[in-house]
Amino acid sequence: MLTIFLLTISNVFMTFAWYGHLKHKNAPLYLAILAILVSWLIAFFEYCFQVPANRWGSTQFTPVQLKVIQEIITLLVFSLFAVTYLDQKLGWNHLGACLLIVGAVFLVRIDTQNKPPGHVDPSTMESQADTDSQADELKSS
Repeated sequence: MLTIFLLTISNVFMTFAWYGHLKHKNAPLYLAILAILVSWLIAFFEYCFQVPANRWGSTQFTPVQLKVIQEIITLLVFSLFAVTYLDQKLGWNHLGACLLIVGAVFLVRIDTQNKPPGHVDPSTMESQADTDSQADELKSS
């Protein structure tokens, strides 16, 4: 859950860095340089959340799962941003696209070939515990 929380904060920062300046499209062109500098400053804070989220998340999720989770968070954050900050209207096609992404999240969550590092299969935990206790008994005798 911490991973998803950090990814969400990261995406809020990045959405403002990438798209926040669009609210001021009528500003003079020379202010685009200022927008670039401000965007880089905002992106720094985005990375302060993104990197730990991916590091900690990689213990629970595969890289593919992390990326797809991050993409759905991005779409949700951007949709909210577009409606509230940029005064955009979302239609049925946007909802359909989000539902397809949710389907993608489901499909990568059932990944049976790739497991996160340190993943322990619950079905083998009991037999491993029995093996460990037998080894301990042999050492003590």
